[in-house]
Amino acid sequence: MATQSSIPISNLSDEQFGELARSILARELGPEGLIRFLNLTGNGIDYTRDRHLWQVGTTVEDVLQRIRKRGS
Repeated sequence: MATQSSIPISNLSDEQFGELARSILARELGPEGLIRFLNLTGNGIDYTRDRHLWQVGTTVEDVLQRIRKRGS
């Protein structure tokens, strides 16, 4: 991963910037501090909404069929 000194922050993609920021927080705060910070600030992802969107029209039978398919 590129560091701030090797590539200007303005040239980083959002994904690269997020990775850099998380690595700095993990280094400075430790793993527990990073997790606590992420829990406080959220990550912009609404898992409940997203889950409902990709499960529209899915039945219990559909889920059972997928489970059976994986087991075979």
